[in-house]
Amino acid sequence: MLTACGGGGGGGGGGEVDAEFNQAEAEVVNPSDQTGGTLRYAISADFDSPDPGNTYYAFSWNFTRYYARTLLTYTEAPGETGTELQPDLAEALPEANEDSTEWTVRLKQGLRYEDGSDITAQDVKYAIARSNFGDQALPNGPKYFQQLLADSEDYEGPYAAEGDPLDGFDGIETPDDHTLVFRLNKSFSEFPYVLIQPQTAPVPPDADRGEQYQSQVVSSGPYKFDGEYRPGVSLNLVRNDQWDASTDPTRKALPDRVEVQLGVDQNEIDQRLVNGELDVDMAGVGVGPAMRGSLITDDARRASVDNPQTNTLRYVNISTVVEPLNDPACRQAVMYAADRDALHRAWGGDSGGDIATQIMPSALPGADPDIDPYPSDDDKGDLEMAREKLEECGRPDGFSTSIGARADRPSDVSTAEAVQQALERVGIEVEIKQYPSDTYTNTQAGSPDFVQENDLGLTVYGWAPDWASGYGFMSKILDGDAIQDAGNSNISEFDDDEVNGWFDEVVTIEDPEERASIYTRIDERAMEEAVILPAVFERTVMYRPPNLTNVYYHAGYSMYDYMSLGTTRE
Repeated sequence: MLTACGGGGGGGGGGEVDAEFNQAEAEVVNPSDQTGGTLRYAISADFDSPDPGNTYYAFSWNFTRYYARTLLTYTEAPGETGTELQPDLAEALPEANEDSTEWTVRLKQGLRYEDGSDITAQDVKYAIARSNFGDQALPNGPKYFQQLLADSEDYEGPYAAEGDPLDGFDGIETPDDHTLVFRLNKSFSEFPYVLIQPQTAPVPPDADRGEQYQSQVVSSGPYKFDGEYRPGVSLNLVRNDQWDASTDPTRKALPDRVEVQLGVDQNEIDQRLVNGELDVDMAGVGVGPAMRGSLITDDARRASVDNPQTNTLRYVNISTVVEPLNDPACRQAVMYAADRDALHRAWGGDSGGDIATQIMPSALPGADPDIDPYPSDDDKGDLEMAREKLEECGRPDGFSTSIGARADRPSDVSTAEAVQQALERVGIEVEIKQYPSDTYTNTQAGSPDFVQENDLGLTVYGWAPDWASGYGFMSKILDGDAIQDAGNSNISEFDDDEVNGWFDEVVTIEDPEERASIYTRIDERAMEEAVILPAVFERTVMYRPPNLTNVYYHAGYSMYDYMSLGTTRE
């Protein structure tokens, strides 16, 4: 078997790159097979966790593929092809029974961890158990498996059990070391997409230390930790010599080493990118406002810039439980008073995104750009209607609330300021409260108790689809069943019987067009209930240094595909 190794030759790379503005949105820029060198990342915040079972940020799902293989993965290709599924640890796509309540996955032979031990089906089952079940389940990340697996309601998780940590976990059967049978409590036609999640990356039970496992994740991929993860400082990776490239055609594994610097100021990251001192901004959301305009207009650098439209919605959650926003009319007053033009400018104008009036991005089946229940002629808001709604909810003079934003995301803060200024026009006073990105989803905005205690009636947020469908985009932010005590993404705490029923119904339907029509209805209903204030469908301004090879925008991750990247620099 041929194993990945350092050094070596291969085509492409070096010097000037023949590239064009926004070329990486549709094709691979600077293609090369050259191996070796160090790939240098930086980010202004930190991981929510580098533990594959305890993360929900899109950049982390992208990055953990260096050391964590999942049952399925996206196809590595630009354009819509990138959202197609293919096997990773699995030898083929899963097989379903007649009503899609049972799915069988078989693992490839010869899969090994970094210490040479075998990866088994039981290790994948354990990984899912630790991230989804019990009071001590890992807090970050979605809980699709908890929601979907049958006969697991009474399972208290692997940390509560004495003896066999999987005793009582009957939703997944492992008849042998290479087979998993997922038994669901209902028909779920989109279940294969759940199997791309990092939570399906295997974990050897003997190595697990709960949330502290993040310090030294045991690798199943082409790279392994070089020393321990240092929160707020760094994470470095080196080659894993137990990785077998013949079992993994999706990962190029070109660099010899990958280095990540954490907690670096965004303006410094941007400057170091264009100066050639960094290769990738790991956050994947593009350069900050200070650099964005200059890159777009700089003829010397424009050819190294991409400005793709992503499947990411930037928006503001409007709480359904924080008073007085628990009254729909008060929420609708916020929607009418919002200044969409100012929100658009907060995200950089035309280069930062397209004004959004609905929730689902246009690329997803069922998206309807005509959804716009709060129109205004100049996108500045309808203040007369806002005041009428304030009268209706018994707050004619307005009210006060707070808005949460990530302190290290300049556009988030600008969005909060735009909302503050717009709502002030109708007597709604808004206090801006800023929090760090790495704890925002779990500890602040994602904690219903924290939201209530700190009067966070509004929270700035962003969302990309877990997979390319209305369910993959909207269920975690709009389904009442998705509300969690921590790591909550339905931050509005929207719990609507009609919408919940549609989510339950839609995944039992095989016809994609019928599913799309239900997703349209969900979008319309949520907008009418005023639980999400859409700002923009994001466009990122991304810079690719000339030494970076195999660069393209991946639609599945809404950023560059990190696993394809290499460097021509030593």
